[in-house]
Amino acid sequence: MLFSKVRGTTPLKSELISPSQLSSSDIEAWTRFVGADLALDSPFLTPGWSQAVERAQRGLPGVARRGGPRVAIFEGEDGARGFLPVRLRGATAMPIGAPMCDYQGLIATGPLLSDARQLLGALKVDRLDFSHILADQPAFARYLRGRDVSHGIHAPKGYAAYAADHAARSGILKDLNKRRRKAEREIGPVRFEAHSRSTTAFEALVGWKRALMRATGQTDIFEAGWPLRLMHELFTGRDPDFGAVLFTLTFGDQLVASHLHLRSRHTIHAWMIGHDHAFDRYSPGLVLFQDILRWMDDTPFSYLDFGGGDYRFKQQFANTRRETGHGFVGRLSAATLVRSAEYALRAAAESLDLGHLSSLPGKAMRRLDLLRGLG
Repeated sequence: MLFSKVRGTTPLKSELISPSQLSSSDIEAWTRFVGADLALDSPFLTPGWSQAVERAQRGLPGVARRGGPRVAIFEGEDGARGFLPVRLRGATAMPIGAPMCDYQGLIATGPLLSDARQLLGALKVDRLDFSHILADQPAFARYLRGRDVSHGIHAPKGYAAYAADHAARSGILKDLNKRRRKAEREIGPVRFEAHSRSTTAFEALVGWKRALMRATGQTDIFEAGWPLRLMHELFTGRDPDFGAVLFTLTFGDQLVASHLHLRSRHTIHAWMIGHDHAFDRYSPGLVLFQDILRWMDDTPFSYLDFGGGDYRFKQQFANTRRETGHGFVGRLSAATLVRSAEYALRAAAESLDLGHLSSLPGKAMRRLDLLRGLG
């Protein structure tokens, strides 16, 4: 189909395919676009993420029945100009890999379209939902219903330079050095490992995450099946351009923290993090972050992305941040009317001084979106 053109450019054609149908030239172009723009250098915006999600979700009845993972490819006279990965769910499209996905956006080297509404025809849907869209992409600006912040650490000159600059703003690194020495005195040597292949450490991480979800009344995302398959594939994979790194921390002979981070060309993304709460007084998860930052000195990675969530430790570590947004774009349809009503109720509640009741519609929407993504 002919894709509406951006002013001053030639018309683009669009094609909708499964991630597994991407050609080698598609993958090369996609990878080149990501590499040319630091704002796009996230594991979630690589072709590897979309293909891994498709493999993890393959065979799930609900996914197959409603559409599943797709990639819209936009082509000009000189070949592929941009990509948008999504998951189709009936008449709607949502972020691919949600709720395991921390970023969503158009992957292109320049302005691809002026209005996100143009995407509906290319995706063959009535509504496109987004929860972590890159807020600086102008095509989505008018459809944002709220903004969020993702914190990160940009350390192109290495850990020592980061630590020296950061000491004036936060005492977290000094405090972690004290906690590290305390653990060594009271328990035993503190040992860090990168690229761990320990299935014991991987299973401990999953166990800690599930225990935390139970304790806090959250939905156990692993019950859906595919999130655990996705994690396991990325943990065991060997793709040089995309995958995961398992980091571990031990005190003496005791595993105390385990992190599974995603990787792209220059970015490490803190994806799944967990620790043994019996050692909380030593902050093992944060000590592990400190070791990861030191490890990055000898790698191509210069950015540690904490993802969304305004947690105190992220603010303490971070020296940079980026904005994401949530919202939707749709045409007149039942699906769009339902989403509009949900956001209207949410906005009305949040505008009133109702205490915790003001946040209930927003929480309900997020929970519903989580269940839609898992099912």
